[in-house]
Amino acid sequence: MKKPAFEHRARKRFGQNFLTDQSIINSIVRQIAVKEDDNLVEIGPGKGAITSQLVDACPNLQVIELDRDLIPLLLAQFANYRGFKIHQADALKFDFNTLIEGGSPLRVVGNLPYNISTPLIFHLLSFREGIKDMHFMLQKEVVMRLAAKPSEKNYGRLSIMAQYFCCVEHLFDVPPESFEPAPKVDSAIVRLSPHGELPYLAHQPDKFDTLVKTAFSQRRKTLRNSLKSLVADFSIEELNIDLSQRAENLSLADYVALSNRLWPKLNP
Repeated sequence: MKKPAFEHRARKRFGQNFLTDQSIINSIVRQIAVKEDDNLVEIGPGKGAITSQLVDACPNLQVIELDRDLIPLLLAQFANYRGFKIHQADALKFDFNTLIEGGSPLRVVGNLPYNISTPLIFHLLSFREGIKDMHFMLQKEVVMRLAAKPSEKNYGRLSIMAQYFCCVEHLFDVPPESFEPAPKVDSAIVRLSPHGELPYLAHQPDKFDTLVKTAFSQRRKTLRNSLKSLVADFSIEELNIDLSQRAENLSLADYVALSNRLWPKLNP
């Protein structure tokens, strides 16, 4: 494998922190458990620290990289892998359906810039029917929010919407010294596996999202106050829920049930 022809410094505007700890890299790759015929894509390969192990196991690896200056480095580093392909693009705008070929589900890997991690996860969830799983390096706080349970301080809209669509697993933490430059926060690895069949089905998903967003828009208030614009026309008996609670006290199942009472199934 060729060595990079030049040194690339991390750029703040791209939120770049390059992973350098080999033991952490090995642990990530073990968790992903790559197979040769996987339809695998890596978002933000950077200098190729994780890429080098992924492509050894999966020669047809595809990567999405926004930083144009990293493209020559990656092409030189992985020139011997004929199936290796780079998409110079913004992952937030990328159509992941273009990578789902022949019904083979997509596996997504990424050391995501902290400033785009949440919108990128929501973007990827729109392609969930063609995705097998996603393994991400994120700010630890974001992973805790993704995996949080009701009544925990990190529990919120991101927790509910991620868990509505996926099984969320907080795998392990990664300290700042594992990166160059070292970020000011801890990181963590999370696995998101889209449900084959949703455990709770909202009759009107857009309305369900509106309900959750509205509930947490004023999370210090009781549901009676935060949801008054949505539940004004319903009695307590009809809703079958204690509106003196706060948003973080309701489970995913509670929110789906409440959404379905407010917005019943549409007639076909």
